[in-house]
Amino acid sequence: MDSDTDDCIFEGDEEVAPQPRMDSPHHMEIANNDDSSNDEEMDDNLPAAVMMQGVPVSIGIDHPNPPTQSEVSNPMQHQSVTLSILPSSPNIQTLQDRYERGSNDNQKHFGIDDYNLSQTVLSPKMRKLSQQLLSESYKNERDACTKHFDTWSEQEQVDFVEHLILRMCHYQHGQIDCFLKPMLQRDFISALPARGLSHVAENILTYLDAKSLGAAELVCREWYRVVQDGHLWKRLIERMVSTHSMWKGLSERMGWSDHLFKGKQEDPVPDSFFRSLYPSIIADIEKIESNWRCGRHDLKRIMCRSDNSKGVYCLQYDDDKIVSGLRDNTIKLWDRRTLENTKVLTGHTGSVLCLQYDDKVIITGSSDSTVRVWDVNTGDLVNTLVHHCEAVLHLRFDNGLMVTCSKDRSIAVWDMVSAKEINMRRVLVGHRAAVNVVDFDDKYIVSASGDRTIKVWNTLTCEFVRTLNGHKRGIACLQYRDRLVVSGSSDNTIRLWDIEFGACLRILEGHEELVRCIRFDNKRIVSGAYDGKIKVWDLQAALDPRSLSSTLCLRTLVEHTGRVFRLQFDEFQIVSSSHDDSILIWDFLDVPQPETKTHILAILRSPIRTYTYVQR
Repeated sequence: MDSDTDDCIFEGDEEVAPQPRMDSPHHMEIANNDDSSNDEEMDDNLPAAVMMQGVPVSIGIDHPNPPTQSEVSNPMQHQSVTLSILPSSPNIQTLQDRYERGSNDNQKHFGIDDYNLSQTVLSPKMRKLSQQLLSESYKNERDACTKHFDTWSEQEQVDFVEHLILRMCHYQHGQIDCFLKPMLQRDFISALPARGLSHVAENILTYLDAKSLGAAELVCREWYRVVQDGHLWKRLIERMVSTHSMWKGLSERMGWSDHLFKGKQEDPVPDSFFRSLYPSIIADIEKIESNWRCGRHDLKRIMCRSDNSKGVYCLQYDDDKIVSGLRDNTIKLWDRRTLENTKVLTGHTGSVLCLQYDDKVIITGSSDSTVRVWDVNTGDLVNTLVHHCEAVLHLRFDNGLMVTCSKDRSIAVWDMVSAKEINMRRVLVGHRAAVNVVDFDDKYIVSASGDRTIKVWNTLTCEFVRTLNGHKRGIACLQYRDRLVVSGSSDNTIRLWDIEFGACLRILEGHEELVRCIRFDNKRIVSGAYDGKIKVWDLQAALDPRSLSSTLCLRTLVEHTGRVFRLQFDEFQIVSSSHDDSILIWDFLDVPQPETKTHILAILRSPIRTYTYVQR
């Protein structure tokens, strides 16, 4: 319904063939069965082939000799022309003869309409008038022919109509086309409910986007009723929530997820609520994007208050909790809403350098060279893995596979059967210095080291694939996803790599010290460094070689008073940890903006939109 495609029509001067003069030497014979004069006012635009002095007639040009091609193209140049105008006496044979075109015999009888009425199409007024001029004898013969027509099969009827159409001239085809177009149009949305198929009409309209759905509401009352009764605005929002993480997060953060994915009986909220909700969601999304670019945020701070060694080396969060690994050998859990410490896990004898959790377990790596597995709900220690001979610097697990890396320059690949059954599959050796970070998917395992290289390994076979070279100093962090690798180094730069070709796509410069942590999504790269700064970069612009390097850093956030060790972010927030023993939550959604909130409340409280309909 958003199509902008129009037929290209040229409107200009039309060439009209000259008409014969009444006082010309042409001989005109008029045979009229009705001697009475007809003073009825006629439409001047009615084609000559329709009537002459009130009598339905057939107009032809009789030549003693067939005209040449040049004479046909300009018949007024031929002087020996006789116009023969005869009363209409329609029957099947005469109707067919009247529409003959193309054969040599019929070149002696060609209509004036072929050269000066070819573009004429009867208006409804003219068509009604022409119907009034039809003779009674023709109407009787037409009715008799119709009775025969009704006895034929559908294929025979189509064949007969095709036979007649082929005998007609171009402008008659135009008249038929104008007559057929309205007949071929169907208001299927209005027709389906009348046949008990309202659900089909609703399902068809669910494929529309918001702009098209709004336009559909304005078509007529019936379309508006189908949209409202089908809760199509609600279904549109549900579709967006199911396919876009931004919408899903907003639905949970703003509370309107409680009204989604429920039947009409469970949640009788009218569709007008969702019709008003949709623009407020769009306003929220635009506000969030603006806040990211302008650096507007609401800042919350968690002070860990470690007893001895200060510093938060790693973290992960969800909507309910933040799990952090500290320099004081503990794992601390925090409530997302109250920011209160809810649990402390102890057992490591060294700093907790890395962690990851899912809905069942928390797995941590420490400078004590061990990997420990904890129950995420109870906090109980479930398993301890001893393999590396030096500090475990990073780990990742997913879909039954875990990869750990260590200061001992090795990478260990583990098969996870359960929390208590984790078996060594393979040890990868190749780096010449500590392996600081690993990441993987179903195709590749990617590792980065203090030896300034990134190495790529096959996930299934654990075979070495290639090395990415470019950084001038050791690499401290990376993330790998969908063929793209983003790495941060102690050369203070960030590099973007194509993992398939091993090519460096872009170098980002701006940090003043070692880039310690980095994450990216489809829009942004967020990096943290030992200079205490967090930088937000435009990923799409960074991947465009035409973009200037000076335009890539969108915002620099400065709140930490120490080195930034780890960060994670989503569409609404950044959560970061630092050597200053704090966890900061940078919220880009709940930013104090009274005028914006007032505007959104006004939208939600506004009355249902009023529509004006034109009677069809």
